[in-house]
Amino acid sequence: MVGENWIENRKYTYRRELKWPVEAIDIHHVVVRRSSASRFFIYLCLVIGLSNAVFLVLSKHESVTILFWSFILSASLVKLFLWKPVKQESVIIMPALGVQLETHFLSGRTTRRFFPIGKILRPVLLECVTPLTCYWSLSLIVRDEGELMLVFKELRPPVKMLVPIWKALCATIDCKESPDADDA
Repeated sequence: MVGENWIENRKYTYRRELKWPVEAIDIHHVVVRRSSASRFFIYLCLVIGLSNAVFLVLSKHESVTILFWSFILSASLVKLFLWKPVKQESVIIMPALGVQLETHFLSGRTTRRFFPIGKILRPVLLECVTPLTCYWSLSLIVRDEGELMLVFKELRPPVKMLVPIWKALCATIDCKESPDADDA
């Protein structure tokens, strides 16, 4: 942990900004960290795939079909394991207006969702358990909606990054139960 407004781990960086005037806008960013190891893995897969292709072409067998399927399999595995199209997700809290959720993609596209402050009943931290993993998610209970609204649809930041955002949402929405610092 670097500071109160900055938290880092291996996958994500959490950053908090307070915008002028008089801290009226509270912005929370969760940014995906890019590592050089993943780039090295991509280049290694590329070299192995190209050497495999050269070997299959230079061999005496007619193995164009094997070459074609090996390229398709290699490309799908690299995309499955390494491709994360999201650059960052942000929560913009405007106490007078509402909460805006933004997702920034690597392609440059940005999706935004806005919830007026009067429609948000409560922010909720949930522990999600699947057969393969366990993670935390931050959701909003919104009036006239049948489902919980996930704050982070694409990313799964750790709970130590979700707690400051949850506390800021609770303070903005004036929850009846004030969040304790000892909960996390």
